[in-house]
Amino acid sequence: MEVFAQNIVNALQWGSFYALIALGYTLVYGVLLLINFAHGDIFMVGAYIAFFVSTGLLGMKGLGLSHIQVLALTIPLTMLLTSCVGVTLERIAYRPLRRKGAHRLYVVITALMCGLILENGNLALLGASRRTLPEMLDKVVYSIGGIAVTNVKIGVIFTALLVFVVLQYIVTRTRIGMAMRAVSWNKFALPLMGIPLDRVIVFTFMMGSGIAGLGGMLFAMSYPMLDPYMGAMVGWKAFIAAVVGGIGDIRGAFVGGFLLAFVEIMVAAFLPSTFRDLFAFSILLLIMWRRPTGIFGIAQTTKI
Repeated sequence: MEVFAQNIVNALQWGSFYALIALGYTLVYGVLLLINFAHGDIFMVGAYIAFFVSTGLLGMKGLGLSHIQVLALTIPLTMLLTSCVGVTLERIAYRPLRRKGAHRLYVVITALMCGLILENGNLALLGASRRTLPEMLDKVVYSIGGIAVTNVKIGVIFTALLVFVVLQYIVTRTRIGMAMRAVSWNKFALPLMGIPLDRVIVFTFMMGSGIAGLGGMLFAMSYPMLDPYMGAMVGWKAFIAAVVGGIGDIRGAFVGGFLLAFVEIMVAAFLPSTFRDLFAFSILLLIMWRRPTGIFGIAQTTKI
């Protein structure tokens, strides 16, 4: 029983990473019906930005910042700078295609290309050697009934919950959230109502990329070894989690991330680890077979 409880805690941590990335996928898809396949690599860029920001702050001896102060500064700076990366991709790669009315297939190919550029650009500029995020938080291990939980693990889980609550509030309770939902409903009528389409889309990419950057930083704090391809597989799995949960629905992205992590961790705990992806994706395939639109997804009709 202790082993089972320990694996539940591990699944909650791993699901937090999937959920944070899946939220970015579902935000962009919900507004633009665009699958931003570069999102996993934005997660990777966020981890590297956190590395350089924290290293730079710790290296400024004149500031005399403590490690906890460096952490408090690194979080918003990482989210802000990663948001700039996402907005830059939208401005350079996606917006010209959108204005020309390009087919979705070309937009998907462009998204894949942007992800490869981020990966290989990182590799060319920084090299293939792995980097380690500086220790900004003294790790403390709590033992509760035979279950070992670190303060970092608790922080990751509660941060994911907080991001979900804040994002749900923004989308459902604010004017900008109402504008985002209006774009997903009918983006052609939006300018007639005085709502700036480009501004709403930029805000969406800012939020999604900022959350991915936060996820990358938390991942780097939990597993300090960084490499240019660290976001590829995590990003693909987070996308699958978003689809299973019902892409376009914030609740679906959140639940899907934890569901995928729970299946993976439990399979790896009680079966050979080589079966992890096989069983995980087989179970998710069964869910999609029963619910083609995902757990929270709703079938949509298109007027012709």
